[in-house]
Amino acid sequence: MSVEKKEVRIAVTDGMLIPSGKDKNVITAWSISLIFAICSIIYLCVKNPDPYLDILKFLPDGILVTFQVTISAILLTIPIGLATGMGRLSENRIINLVASTYVEIIRGIPLLVQLFFIYYAIGEFVQLPDLTAAIIAMSVCYGAYMGEVFRAGIDAVDSGQAEAARSLGFNKTETMFMVILPQAWRTILPPVGNEFIALLKDSSLVSILAVSELLRRGREYASVTFNYFECYLMVALIYLVITLLLSKAVSIMENKLNYYDD
Repeated sequence: MSVEKKEVRIAVTDGMLIPSGKDKNVITAWSISLIFAICSIIYLCVKNPDPYLDILKFLPDGILVTFQVTISAILLTIPIGLATGMGRLSENRIINLVASTYVEIIRGIPLLVQLFFIYYAIGEFVQLPDLTAAIIAMSVCYGAYMGEVFRAGIDAVDSGQAEAARSLGFNKTETMFMVILPQAWRTILPPVGNEFIALLKDSSLVSILAVSELLRRGREYASVTFNYFECYLMVALIYLVITLLLSKAVSIMENKLNYYDD
């Protein structure tokens, strides 16, 4: 008697834990974390306005730059990831090899090294503004990871969908963009949301290029006042609030896409 073995794969990422839409409890790990972060910021600013309130007033410019870097990078990352994912599934051996090589190389090099390489090494030939170099480096890096997300999502759609579309006269491009991708998006959205949140956290690395994002602004304040503990504590709490809110937004979008599955 043969026993069918089911393959179990455990995926561990550095992204936030997306809140489950099925969890109707008021008290959850997400709500506790958010309340803790917000209450801590309020308490610190009320109890010790100098320096905590001063720090909070100093950081908004950095928050805006953080979102600017993150949103710009994700807008480039998604098309790069889509092209890479489709390339990885392509029957053309050359396209498949190019896409697979890109994924292997980029995923094997730390983001920090890529930031240095694009800004300093390539800067010997083409001088890029610090913000532009940061966005390009993050887009190239996360494009490889996003490519695997798109590949897995597209591959998860039943092959019969493509066959049905082709039988109705759709060509390969129409089948992909009008039949496969709309169905794959529900599978793709949660990991895309995780990558977006991870990208926002990794945007702190661009401070090494003198980009005045959240961490850089905190460092500037601390270097003048020497309030390193207070400054980095406030930066950490602000990052926590932002990432928790974003994880909830991803959860809401995921629930809307899966509304008719319940």
